Amino acid sequence: MLTALTALAAGAVVGLALGALGGGGSVLAVPALIYLLGFSPGAAATASLLIVLGTAATALYGHARDGQVRWRTGALFAAAGLVPAALGGLLSAHLPDWLLTLGFAGVAGIAAVRMVRRAPAPAAAPASASAGESGVRRSGPAVAGAGAGLGAVTGVLGVGGGFLTVPALVQVVGLRMRPAVGTSLLVVAVNALVALLARAGGSAPVDWAVVAPFTGAAVLAAWDGRRLASRIPADTLRRVFGAVLLVVAALMLLDSAM
Repeated sequence: MLTALTALAAGAVVGLALGALGGGGSVLAVPALIYLLGFSPGAAATASLLIVLGTAATALYGHARDGQVRWRTGALFAAAGLVPAALGGLLSAHLPDWLLTLGFAGVAGIAAVRMVRRAPAPAAAPASASAGESGVRRSGPAVAGAGAGLGAVTGVLGVGGGFLTVPALVQVVGLRMRPAVGTSLLVVAVNALVALLARAGGSAPVDWAVVAPFTGAAVLAAWDGRRLASRIPADTLRRVFGAVLLVVAALMLLDSAM
């Protein structure tokens, strides 16, 4: 009973992060699964992908309904990350737990710094931008390179990569914050699905008694996160989640060093 309640509480926090910020959920899900629910780093990465896939897909529907998803830009990001995500998923099964923990702590630290720092405003859209992708700068190689890197991170560590996708969509592509959050969810969902397929058969069985309530709570909270994002300034939300992540990253670094 206590385990189920812990999974529900952790899932709610993950869902709020994904729904409000378009990322950050998986970097909270993995340490919660390891330190609160007793998963190994490898099993936590696989479970995190399931949780993030369900939550991101649900939140994506709401953002798409509001017209805040740039489908072509998201598809380019996701397509560039397909092969790296698959290869990363295969590689992850052969890495020791201490290395996964260390790598994850580093990624969580980067995410925290990016969230705490104020994101620069996107540059003005060029006159040639199409109506369907308003605000997008045509920078195909940069977008593809960012997408490939994010796919690799997702595959190896089991994180969706939204905390890196949103800044890239704002800074490299030129989207404003709300479309960047919505588009990020598309990328997160695709990368998580590909990484999961690559891990199929090569990872430990999923503990559905924990993953199911965790995912259910995250999916429900993602809707609240989307509403929260419309009421609280994005900078405030990012800094709060960033501060939490900074503490998590520091604790994981200490754990990997012991």
